Amino acid sequence: MNFIRSFYINNVFFRYISVLAGCFVLSYWIKFLYPIAWLLTLLLIGLFLFDVFLLYATGTGIKAERKLPKKLSNSDINPIKIFFETRYGFKTHVSIIDELPVQFQKRDFNFESSIIKGDKKQFDYEVRPVDRGEYVFGNLIVFASSPLRIVKRKFMFQKDQMVPVYPSIIQMQQYDFLAISNRLSSVGLKKIRKIGHTQEFEQIKEYVQGDDIRTLNWKATAKQSQLMVNQYQDEKSQPVYSIIDTGRVMKMPFNELKLLDYAINSCLAFSNVTLKRNDKTGLIAFSKNIETYVPAIQKITHLNTILEKLYNIGNSFTDSDFGLLYGHIKRKITHRSLLLLYTNFEHISALKRQLPYLLALSKKHMLVVIFFENSELEKLISTDAENIQAIYHKSIAEKFSLDKKLMQKELEKYGIQTVLTKPEELTIKAINKYLEIKARGLL
Repeated sequence: MNFIRSFYINNVFFRYISVLAGCFVLSYWIKFLYPIAWLLTLLLIGLFLFDVFLLYATGTGIKAERKLPKKLSNSDINPIKIFFETRYGFKTHVSIIDELPVQFQKRDFNFESSIIKGDKKQFDYEVRPVDRGEYVFGNLIVFASSPLRIVKRKFMFQKDQMVPVYPSIIQMQQYDFLAISNRLSSVGLKKIRKIGHTQEFEQIKEYVQGDDIRTLNWKATAKQSQLMVNQYQDEKSQPVYSIIDTGRVMKMPFNELKLLDYAINSCLAFSNVTLKRNDKTGLIAFSKNIETYVPAIQKITHLNTILEKLYNIGNSFTDSDFGLLYGHIKRKITHRSLLLLYTNFEHISALKRQLPYLLALSKKHMLVVIFFENSELEKLISTDAENIQAIYHKSIAEKFSLDKKLMQKELEKYGIQTVLTKPEELTIKAINKYLEIKARGLL
């Protein structure tokens, strides 16, 4: 049975058969072709049996291995490596098929190459998952053929390899290096002018050109007989919570990724930055119920807890209960904290329904409401209308876009900080708002 399951006939063999059939047909009129056709048939049968012997004389003629990372990063390009080698004594033609997880919906994977004995080759390809969860890779299938290319033998390796897809670890690492080197003002993050001295005192140091002369410490200057200045740092160990709305408004997809996953990826990178800047970070996910609550803690190892919780967050089809969120925060978060609320409002009436709860939260905490521009509408607005129907569509799109700006103005009127952003710019703008609030001492 193993022989039958691994035995396949190459397409080249059927081309030989068609040539032989043509010879037999022509021999009806050209008589001398008849014995030649039979000789070619016997030769083909001999080559067929010889090719079978070449491929099956060696027990395990091909070795192959798929190398997967321990975790795949959602919405990012993830490299997959395949290593293969041959034990056949001849040049082997291989065709590799990797059974990708069903989430990718890709059924045309095929890689062809040739390899000689003692040689080891590597084939790399990339995948981009757009959903969190478990991804199961099926069989790694290799078809081997001899130089005759009449028969091919099937080899199967590594059935059902599971790898989890976590929130964007790659994006988190990108901002991690910037936080360590204190270079978060790069990659599009704007520099914030610091107002006053709301920061904690750190040390007294020698004056160097560029220091603020308003921070001169005259007593220390008199003692040292040289200019000395006070150095300040941002206040540390302040609680910061990322609050993610998991209701139906966050199910809208952009570039194959749901708004919820954009928020989760941003939350992971943002939490890492706050921890590196010595603040406490926590997490709340809610819709009809409070699905996840992680108290704010200032430990680097706390990031693993947040990562696991973000991995398990699901999307619901219900309207989110902001009243329940307010009650939970009132009971659980007693100290003034920075609250970054990831949600979305498509119409100003939806905002006004939740506005009383947002105002109540902003009285005790520093609330930042983050919601999304509809980038598909922006594309429609930027295109020229060529007919009446296109004019209608463009007018409606402009109205929806204006509503978003009106919602932002409405929140700012009540002193609530806002971030209106395109989904792909969410992480940059969330971190930027955090740096602005810290620099201005609003928390």
